Amino acid sequence: MNRKTAVWLLIPAFFGVLVFTFFPLIEIAIPTFQSQAGFFALYTQFLKSSYNWTVIGRTFLIAVLTVIIVLILGLPISLWIGRQKKTVRQVLNLLILFPMLTNAVVRNFAWIIILGRDGIINKLLLSLHLIKAPLNILYTNTSIIIGSVYLFLPIMINTLIGSVAELNVEIEEAAAVLGSSPWHTLFKVIIPQLATSILTGCILVFAGTMTAYTTPQILGGNRHLVMATLIYQQAMTLGNWQNASVIALILIVISALSMWLMKRLSYRLDRRMTNA
Repeated sequence: MNRKTAVWLLIPAFFGVLVFTFFPLIEIAIPTFQSQAGFFALYTQFLKSSYNWTVIGRTFLIAVLTVIIVLILGLPISLWIGRQKKTVRQVLNLLILFPMLTNAVVRNFAWIIILGRDGIINKLLLSLHLIKAPLNILYTNTSIIIGSVYLFLPIMINTLIGSVAELNVEIEEAAAVLGSSPWHTLFKVIIPQLATSILTGCILVFAGTMTAYTTPQILGGNRHLVMATLIYQQAMTLGNWQNASVIALILIVISALSMWLMKRLSYRLDRRMTNA
């Protein structure tokens, strides 16, 4: 295929992306700059509010904690699955991805049953006499993090399994022969080889958590708003579409900037591994 033919074939895809991706963003952005008080007045007004900064901080904190917990849980699971035989690995991978076939609303309502004051966790803790009164887990930041971890853990595991399966076991055996402890081998030999896949999984989980709506809405309620639920409140409850557009664009900028920083870190790690 020559270059001219390739360009002509890419033109429909280019216009498709332009129409269905950038055009809606432009339509959202235009009203945010149409204010009598000034070009950036709506953004300035939004960022002056301490409550809005609390929502931004809560959203970012939940996303970061979700990434950390998902990585801590997903790494050992993926290491174990990746070392299994190919047939077993495929079956386990399907089992991990199976919950994603269920609607997120259904799964989050299941967590309401588990985390509620009369839920399974509180009943178990009360029966074991570990607590005297039911814990308030539901409709808190903790419940949002639990739901987000459950939602995005399969994505992290699925991202890491392929890379784990390609690891050279002989390098780990050589490290062990030279006196390296299992923990030292994990942090100095295995994790550096998985750095790119780990950062890819972190980017996917972070982006998904930052922009998630269903899980924060169902498990967080109106008392613990994140940016996605704040957008819904401004647009559908208050009917203030300008403010909703402002929040949406700020969320896009924060997510894009965070993912760009992680990609830069991934690029540097790739170069370091190549030079090594």
